[in-house]
Amino acid sequence: MFIQKHNISTPTTPHLQGHSIDLNTTILSIRKTIYFVLITLLATSCNSPAYISGKLEGAKKEGVKMYLLQPENLRDVAASFFGKVIDSTVVNPDGTFEFQNVPNTKEAVLLEIAIALPGKNPNYLQTDNQTKANFMPIVWQSGNPLKISSKVDTFQKSFSMEQPSEVNKALVALKDINQKAYQSYLAGKHWELEDGSQLMEKEHAILQYQTELINFADSTPYLMPALVATRWVSTANDYERVPEFLVRQCDTWKKKQPNHPWVKQLCKLSEPSNLPVLVGDVFPDFKLPMITKDTLSLKAQLGDKLTIIDLWASWCAPCRVENREILGPIWDTYHDKGLQIVAYGLESNEPAWKAAAERDGADHWPQASHLQGDDTPFLKRIRVKTIPANFILDDNGVVLAKNVHGEALVNWVKNYMKN
Repeated sequence: MFIQKHNISTPTTPHLQGHSIDLNTTILSIRKTIYFVLITLLATSCNSPAYISGKLEGAKKEGVKMYLLQPENLRDVAASFFGKVIDSTVVNPDGTFEFQNVPNTKEAVLLEIAIALPGKNPNYLQTDNQTKANFMPIVWQSGNPLKISSKVDTFQKSFSMEQPSEVNKALVALKDINQKAYQSYLAGKHWELEDGSQLMEKEHAILQYQTELINFADSTPYLMPALVATRWVSTANDYERVPEFLVRQCDTWKKKQPNHPWVKQLCKLSEPSNLPVLVGDVFPDFKLPMITKDTLSLKAQLGDKLTIIDLWASWCAPCRVENREILGPIWDTYHDKGLQIVAYGLESNEPAWKAAAERDGADHWPQASHLQGDDTPFLKRIRVKTIPANFILDDNGVVLAKNVHGEALVNWVKNYMKN
């Protein structure tokens, strides 16, 4: 007899069966995910990568130490003794090193890696000789390990980074510009400054070096590289010769990142009260005591077409040369064509002042002085501390140019007077 077997389990409807398959698939997927996460965590704990690591060539002595610094303010960038030490490491015999105590932040922060110099503090930075600079700024962001390489004696100059972010690429490019400009204009140069005869040559070389960094800062789309360039322009925070640059940087970054604390500090530096009269400003009127004993309004002395406000002193060697070789010929050529020169002397000795003006032929144009040396109300009003200096004004007293000297001044006046 044939006996038919029947399935005694409760049959599953097609609708319920579909849900059973989906649930099993989901459970399996969750198990796989948990397994993958556990394996990843285990691998990470066994072989944790250094956050900032690299290799330093030429570390002949054992125990070469490196520091990781965090500037807390804009003024701390590229400044000795201000950066906060947040980590240190000793270079291994094979030259490798690593930092792991880095800021845990999603926001990008500027750090500086520095090699310890004998007898110096951990946060000492070599800024006088760029070829020997012992530090390099980098931008750190959590979750993005950095690997670098360099040489112990030329740390900044030879610094490189594997697969840098765009902002770190910009910092490396800035480093290269800085090193090249230093080699071109300042490295190995010695100027005779005891008698002031080569002061202008030195100032011109410094300005050429600064201009390379200024051009970078004006063109980069990244805040931190721009601010590093700004600090490298003058680690002493002296922007008297390039104040318009500070104003441009403030105007740029307060539009892009107005709430960044360093942008606010930058804009504080660029306030008018902290800077000399700028190109484009109307030069302030001032009642000046003249060498003739008169007191005259500066505005009343303006030329019909052009006026040079010249700041000088009888004891300033390059000023005296400028009187004889530059201003004298300019006066003779263009005074009858609408050019005026008004000179202001940083003098305390009236006889010496008058004798120098007469000897140089500078008594041909108006001479003024409060005879208070460099502690004078006029210089305080226009916020100038360094001479030789000059301001070139149009017939309305608007500043067209500043601190143009030598043949450059002759050519500037010549070209302007043609118009």
